[in-house]
Amino acid sequence: MVQLSRDRLLGRGDAAYEQARRDAVWNERKPDRYPDVIVLAHDERDVVAAVRLARAEGFTIGVRSGGHSWVGNGVRDGGMLLDLSRLQDISVDPLAGTAAVQPSATGPALLEQLAPHGLFFPTGHAPTVGIGGFVLGGGYGWDSRGLGPACLSIRAIDVVLADGTLVHATDATHPDLLWAARGSGPGFFGVVTRFHLALHDRPRRILRTVHSYPLDLRDEVLAWSYDIFETLDPAVEFSAKVGFTPGLDRRTVSVTATAFCDADDDLLAPLEDAPFRDRAIRAVAAQETTMARLYEYADRMTPPGMRWALDGIWTDEPVDKVLDAARPLFDSIPDTTSHVLWMLWGHHPERPDACWSSQAKLYLSPNAGWTDPAEDLAHEQWTHGLLADLQHLSAGLQFSDNNLADRFDHGLSPANSARLEEIRAVYDPEGVFRTYMTPQESTTAYATAGRSRTHKYS
Repeated sequence: MVQLSRDRLLGRGDAAYEQARRDAVWNERKPDRYPDVIVLAHDERDVVAAVRLARAEGFTIGVRSGGHSWVGNGVRDGGMLLDLSRLQDISVDPLAGTAAVQPSATGPALLEQLAPHGLFFPTGHAPTVGIGGFVLGGGYGWDSRGLGPACLSIRAIDVVLADGTLVHATDATHPDLLWAARGSGPGFFGVVTRFHLALHDRPRRILRTVHSYPLDLRDEVLAWSYDIFETLDPAVEFSAKVGFTPGLDRRTVSVTATAFCDADDDLLAPLEDAPFRDRAIRAVAAQETTMARLYEYADRMTPPGMRWALDGIWTDEPVDKVLDAARPLFDSIPDTTSHVLWMLWGHHPERPDACWSSQAKLYLSPNAGWTDPAEDLAHEQWTHGLLADLQHLSAGLQFSDNNLADRFDHGLSPANSARLEEIRAVYDPEGVFRTYMTPQESTTAYATAGRSRTHKYS
C-alpha cells in the first residue's frame, strides 16, 4: 500500500496543522471544526493512500478542492480533511474539444489554456474558485444561461471510491457515478481527482452593461428587470444587486448584464430603454470587455480579509409577491460590503443523466460581509434568519452558495435526493465520505455558542 510521507499527513499536535486547517477555507471566518488528521495530497497516489488510511483507521473524510466553500464544508470535527489544493493540472485536447482538469485548478487558469484554441468553459464567477466544488455543486458560471450549468459538461471523472480504488467513470461504465457527480455538491461520495469536460466555442466578443440607481428606485428597478428578462437572449447573463457597490460611496440598486456574443448584434440594447435610465448614478453601456476584466469586477465584490455568510433561494413566484415578502431583507442590509443578489436565471432543461435539479426564474441571495468577529451572529441572523421568512416562496437552494446546515432547504428535487441516497448506499455503504452538514455543524450554531474565535487547538 502506498504510504503518506510525514509532510503530507498532519495530526492535531503538529506545528503545521493549524495553518493547514485555516488555509483550507477561503472565507476569513474559519469554522470551529477540527479534523483528527489533515492529508495534503500532491497527486492521485496520495489520494488513494489517504482513502485507504481512512478506512484502516476508521476516519470519515471531508474533501477540500479550491477551498471556496463559504461554510467550509470539507473541514469537519474529527476524521480526515483531505486537501486537494495542490491538484491543479490542466490538459486540453483541442481536436476533441475536451479538457482534463484537476479539482483545484481555477477558472482563470483553465480559460488561459483554452483561449489559444478558441475554446471556452462556463467557469465560476470568482477568480479563486476551484473547478472541483464548483462543478460538483451545479456550476452556475459565466455564460451558463446559454451553455448550461457546468456540471452538464462533465464527460467523465477519475474518482477514488470508498474502497480506495481509482476508476475512470463514464456514462457507459458507471452511469450512477456520473449522474451523482452532475450536481450533488457536498453530498458526492468519492474524491474526484480529474474532471473530463466538454468544451465550448469561445465567444467572439463580450459586452458588459452596468447601471447603478438610487435606492429609492429599488422596487421599480427589480420589477422591471424581472419582466424584461424574458426578452433577453440566453447569451445574456443578467442580474441586479441591492446594497454595496464597489467604487461608490453609497448603496445602490444596480443591474448588470454581460453578453457573450457570437455575432455583431447588440444584445444589451434593451437595457438602455429602461424607463428610469436618466436617473442612473453611474452607467456603462455595452462596453467591450474581457474575461480577465470580468474576473476583476467579480473579485471587487468579495474583497480579501472579510468574514462572509451567504444563503439563497430559487423562486418562480410573481415579482410583486417576492418584493413584498423580501422587503424586510432589503430594508435591513448591513452597511458594510453586504448586498442582496437578484440573479435572473430562467430555466435550463434538466437531464435524466444529472441529479442537478433545483432552479427557478429568480435566485435571491443575501451576502453578508464584515470584519469584526463580535458581529458574527448578527450577520448570520440577517443572512439566514430573514431568508427563512421567505421559505414559502422557495423552490430550493444551490449548493455552491450554501449548505443545508444553516437553513434547511432542498438542493435537489425530492426524487433525485432519494435516488442519490440509494446510490450512496451502493458506493459508500460504510459512510467513509462526509455528506451534507447538520445544523449542529453550522456556522450559525457556532456563533450562537460564542465559539467562533477560540478553541483549545487555535
